[in-house]
Amino acid sequence: MPNRNPTSFSSYVALCFMIFSNVALVTSKSTIEPCSNSDSCNALLGYNLYTDLKVAEVASLFQVDPISILTANAIDISYPDVENHILPSNLFLKIPILCSCVDGIRKSVSTKYKTRPQDTLSSIADSIYAGLVSADQIKEANSISDPSVLDVGENLVVPLPCTCFNGTDNGLPAIYLSYVVKAVDTLAGIAASYSTTITDLMNVNAMGSTSIKAGDILAVPLSACASNFPRYASDYGMIVPNGSYAITASHCVQCSCGPGSRNLYCMPSSLAVSCSSMQCKSSNLKLGNVTVQQSSAGCNVTSCAYGGYANGTIITWLSSSLQPRCPGPQQFPPLLAPPTHVTRDSAFAPAPAPQSDGGSTTTVPKTVPSTGSLPGLAPAGAPIGSTSDASTLVNLVAAVPTALMIFLLIKLIPPFSLSSLCYCYNTSGEQHKRIARFEPIGSGLSGSPEDVA
Repeated sequence: MPNRNPTSFSSYVALCFMIFSNVALVTSKSTIEPCSNSDSCNALLGYNLYTDLKVAEVASLFQVDPISILTANAIDISYPDVENHILPSNLFLKIPILCSCVDGIRKSVSTKYKTRPQDTLSSIADSIYAGLVSADQIKEANSISDPSVLDVGENLVVPLPCTCFNGTDNGLPAIYLSYVVKAVDTLAGIAASYSTTITDLMNVNAMGSTSIKAGDILAVPLSACASNFPRYASDYGMIVPNGSYAITASHCVQCSCGPGSRNLYCMPSSLAVSCSSMQCKSSNLKLGNVTVQQSSAGCNVTSCAYGGYANGTIITWLSSSLQPRCPGPQQFPPLLAPPTHVTRDSAFAPAPAPQSDGGSTTTVPKTVPSTGSLPGLAPAGAPIGSTSDASTLVNLVAAVPTALMIFLLIKLIPPFSLSSLCYCYNTSGEQHKRIARFEPIGSGLSGSPEDVA
């Protein structure tokens, strides 16, 4: 047997101890998408209002444009003073955010929260931001040493979960919604609510089973219409979920993704007042205008389309094509009046109550997709990402006294490769890594490592 270097062996033990300790202290309950560049993408958050709030107040919580919240939920923005409309408590909204790449992981860090009297990290995370973030994540993001002491008026970074997956799902345009699982949800119910499949949700979230728990944050792919604006446009990469709208070009242009459509359609918005020219050059057509002319060869279609917003200028381009048949009238997502109350069957309600395949009611547990009592691999074809949920090993390590833990590590390491022991918890984004789904301490076994090329 080769001699083991005592100094090197002790260093390995200490290194693994630090890795386990760090993993146990700062955890996530959402799908993790590793990234390696500074590109951002459009994403959505599923948010339940914790109290009655004005549209502008909701926007202030996330530092986004209030009109963009309304259009993302197909709410009519032509109502007078709609930004001050009071939205009812428990209303479910889709919040558009910018998803960035931070420390090798996709997340949104543009949200800042100013603390108020009686605030705690737990109340901010669980109540105000409706479980989209954990108290530990806020603590880590702001390097807070003593979470029991929060200064009133302190600006806290609120790291919010998001994913991009290249803006596609199964090769088609998609935008991803971060959805906080409710106690009444099942995976089948969520899939039905968002016109997707259980298999797709399992692949996207690297799940080994259909089990979900209240508090899990799932990445839900929404079918969408993608733009092809140039990189120099300020709205480059804009993508609009099916059945909703997006506002752009300083509120001058409104783009929609009609029901069952993959084609982005843009036109002047109802808020357009002082806007640059929206007429296509060398044409009498203005933005959104389409002419059709039937001929023996087919249908000649000419349209004035939106090409992005750059340096205060609305870019338009004229396109002509010969199509086999003339297109029908443009289909628009139905607009909804600003809601004043919440009903179970509301268009704004989250996923329906759970139903098993046999139609009976199912009681659902709590946090990111579980794979049962033993770790397993994600379904084939899952995106390059993983879910984050603490394994039993991590929880035990956090609970065992330091001396005993080191003793156990010394006993466990000889029969195994040390690299394999630590390899399972490498989330650095390097090639041939395994990523585990972690969850806050004390949650029990849930989730599984996943091989990622």
